[in-house]
Order: sequence, then C-alpha cells, then structure tokens
Amino acid sequence: MIYSLYIINKAGGLVYQKDFNDGLAKLSSNEYLVLAGTFHGVHAITSKISPLPNSSGIEILEAENFKLHCFQSLTGTKFLLITDLPHPNVEQALRRIYDIYGDFVMKNPFHTPEMPIRSEMFDLNLQKLIKNVGSG
Repeated sequence: MIYSLYIINKAGGLVYQKDFNDGLAKLSSNEYLVLAGTFHGVHAITSKISPLPNSSGIEILEAENFKLHCFQSLTGTKFLLITDLPHPNVEQALRRIYDIYGDFVMKNPFHTPEMPIRSEMFDLNLQKLIKNVGSG
C-alpha cells in the first residue's frame, strides 16, 4: 500500500503533499513543512558522510511499520514515497510519478518552478497511478 507522497524542491521547501490512506494521522501545515525541511537537511548530510564518493544520500529509510523511499531528480527535486514494508516495484512507481510530474507540472506554462504544485491534471493522473499500483 502507498501511504503518502511528498515532493520537496531543491531548496528544501514542500511543494506537494498527498495522503492516499484515510487512516493516517493528519499533520498541521507547519508540521508538513518541518518534515520536508528536516528530511532535506538529513538527506544533504548523509550524502556528505557516506564513505562512497558522490553518494546520493538517503534512498530508503525503513521503520517498523513503513518504508520511506526517496528519488532525487537531476534538478534536486526530491520525491518521497511512504509505503508499507513489503510493497513491490517502488522504484518503478517513483519513476512513473516523476514522468507524471514532468508531463503535467514542468510542461505546464502556468507553473512557476520551485513553487507549490496546483495542477488538476497532475492530481488526476497521480491518483490513477496510485490506484493501479498502490495496493501492491
């Protein structure tokens, strides 16, 4: 099951957040922003402390009841997908989310880069993808 998606711009600002499970506790707007900024900072630090050169930082964070998967685009935008532990094909789902982002956000002439995403077509296509792959 896919629980949530967060999209964080290259400066660490939360530009999109969506929960796909009604059972999740709702955070305040400020808590979502703090979560994004904190992850952005930790991601940057982990890429620097890695023993391997040119590390990309945290890619998977596994907790007792969920996994957080991070895909960072070449422009520095981070896509965080929170899933249940055994969810298959998460990398493929993240790549498809990135494709939808490119098609309906970045190609939208009315979208300002690095700003919050307000696109009905992005939401509809994302919802369709989550429905198809979200149940595992």
